[in-house]
Amino acid sequence: MEIKKKETGEAGKMEKIISLAKRRGFAYPSSEIYGGFAGVYDFGPYGVELKNNLKAQWWGKMVYERDDIVGLDSAIFMSPKIWEASGHTKGFSDPLVECKECNARSRADKLLEEVGVFADEKMSEAEINKIFKENKDRIKCPKCGNKNFTDVKKFNLLVKSNLGDFTNDKSEPVYLRGETCQGIYVNYKNVLDSMRLKLPFGIAQIGKAFRNEISPRQFIFRGREFEQMEMQYFTDPKSEMEEYEKLREYRWKAMLDLGIDEKNLKWKKHKNLVFYAKEAYDIEYNFPWGFDELEGIHARGNYDLTQHSKGCGKELDYLDAESGKRFIPHIIESSGGVERLVLAMLAEAYAEDELGGETRVFLKFKPSLAPVKVAVFPLLKNKPELVKKAQEIYRELKKEIRPIIFDDNGNIGKRYRRQDEIGTPFCVTIDFDTLENSTVTVRDRDTGKQERVKTDELASLLKHSIYGERNKS
Repeated sequence: MEIKKKETGEAGKMEKIISLAKRRGFAYPSSEIYGGFAGVYDFGPYGVELKNNLKAQWWGKMVYERDDIVGLDSAIFMSPKIWEASGHTKGFSDPLVECKECNARSRADKLLEEVGVFADEKMSEAEINKIFKENKDRIKCPKCGNKNFTDVKKFNLLVKSNLGDFTNDKSEPVYLRGETCQGIYVNYKNVLDSMRLKLPFGIAQIGKAFRNEISPRQFIFRGREFEQMEMQYFTDPKSEMEEYEKLREYRWKAMLDLGIDEKNLKWKKHKNLVFYAKEAYDIEYNFPWGFDELEGIHARGNYDLTQHSKGCGKELDYLDAESGKRFIPHIIESSGGVERLVLAMLAEAYAEDELGGETRVFLKFKPSLAPVKVAVFPLLKNKPELVKKAQEIYRELKKEIRPIIFDDNGNIGKRYRRQDEIGTPFCVTIDFDTLENSTVTVRDRDTGKQERVKTDELASLLKHSIYGERNKS
């Protein structure tokens, strides 16, 4: 069957991705039956598989393929003193404005950005207010379109919580962690001692973080609950920038290994660095609305360990056995959001073409990252002998390839379309020839081509097609 390539274009692509994500079980609005809960999403059966595949790829690159990086899983709840020492209780904020007409809250810096004015995150409340008022005639409320706003106020992003006995008014506030890296910093000494590590070394972590986002937007790109994949690399100050450039190159290649077209990636250098940083770059992806941050690579100096050393009153230095000198290591980091990567992969994989005179939507995931690797069909569900044979082949394949699904719902054409939208790279159909000569039909998602394969060679062929490229790299 002939396939004609169809250019999807960017117009309406985001709406198509959101619709497909819900329809095919990738992501749902949280608490939807109660009207939803802004800035929070639940991941369905296929969304979970895609997230897990991406996290496994990241963990493989950052931990299993490296001899100098180990893993960590720190707690979500941590001492409030950690957030004080890190500066989050005072400096972790966004500039908030409220529309006086409809009471919609927005980030002032984002409203300014839409009219071509960029507000530095280091600016004081007064400085941002001044810029906002200078441009107020050009700024509209994204909800009602009016131009009547309150003054800009700094809004802290830490999420407060209750933990333990809070009947005592003197109890300290407790926070859900605003980022995962602080758990790495405060465990630096524990990991160093228990693993007998030498500089340079890294600590990697994947975990939940929470932020009181003023205006969550762009689907799962910016939410109030999300997962971060972070690696903090501890170095000698003299080799910090050399290691930084190595990490930049390493993470760029890791993005390409996901199957992302290099033309959809670019580096963005931070123009206004925080006072302690030496360098900062973001890897940006070309989302449907344009290039935006996917992962940050930053050279942070010794600020983080220095702050925690002061906060806890303990030495967090490192003894260089060769020179006998003690110093606080400098840190370079790689920090990315799982949800942002999921959205980038959905955008990268989304494709449309013409198949059999009809428009087909499919997700062109790299096979090893697809949420479902293989789907097994009996040609006809009302033929017990075909169903029985299909289930036998399904059970055998399931021992070697996961996840794999069995589908006998609807005609064969509808089943193909359903698997195309999920992104399943291969469909195996059991027909009457299977009963006669022990061959099956294997259909390729991207080309639509079908070939007959012997059942005793099926598992080997599929594994090579799905994982062969990855195993070679």
